[in-house]
Amino acid sequence: MTADLLRLRKWPAAWIMLGVWLLLNGLFSYLFPYLSYRSSGGGGFSTEGASKAELLSSMLPAHLPVTLISGTPMFGGAILLILGALAAGSGYSWGTWKTVLTQGRTRLQVVRGLFLALLVAVVFFVLLTLVYDLVLSLVVASAEGQSLALPGGLALLEAIGGTLLISALWTAGGVFIGLLARGPALSVGLGVVWALAVENLLRGVGGLLDWLRPITDHLPGTAAGSLAAAVGATPASSPDGTPGVVTSLTGTAATVTAAIYLVVFVALAATLLRRRDVA
Repeated sequence: MTADLLRLRKWPAAWIMLGVWLLLNGLFSYLFPYLSYRSSGGGGFSTEGASKAELLSSMLPAHLPVTLISGTPMFGGAILLILGALAAGSGYSWGTWKTVLTQGRTRLQVVRGLFLALLVAVVFFVLLTLVYDLVLSLVVASAEGQSLALPGGLALLEAIGGTLLISALWTAGGVFIGLLARGPALSVGLGVVWALAVENLLRGVGGLLDWLRPITDHLPGTAAGSLAAAVGATPASSPDGTPGVVTSLTGTAATVTAAIYLVVFVALAATLLRRRDVA
């Protein structure tokens, strides 16, 4: 775990992905809504259908739990999936898996260390996003003379817990794909296509075919989107909804489904590394 944490900390790709996520989060959660709010019409391409009062309310500190979790089912999840795929798949292209596995540690210990290091990275990712959103919301509230009241503790804890679960789910999925594909390029491509395109297409088909709906309602992205909706994120089906947020499952069912996927991805990744040749 210590070695993988050192690798992640000194790896430019990890910091670039974190920077990309913070940039996207700031643009779509605060900058574009604020510019739309300040414009005479009160609406814009990223906030279509929302009134000026709704736009302002979505940027205040009291709305922080929803802002934190809204972007993780699709865009934040896709970035963390890439991180997991790169962290696992790069070991094949660099040849480092063969080196690590000859240092006296079992394969199970090695993969456990990787997952623990990525768990630390996910916690850092979520908490930094929380602080970042809090600062931006306080700036907007101060500039507009609005209340600086923070959200309730329970609502904030629910949002943090849900965001951590969604982020861990996608990261573990990325590790599994990276070990399955045994390389970074293919694993990143497969993961991004699945997270951003395939699941949305399957959900669209599931709306037309009743026999397919039980399957599409329990996909990883559906569970993540339903969990975000349970916390308060606006579903993508609404005029001003958030991409990736759906209401296919209840909050409890979404939490259980996401946790099951997390455990399955970890177990499959550990099995692949233990039983397959690393060459």
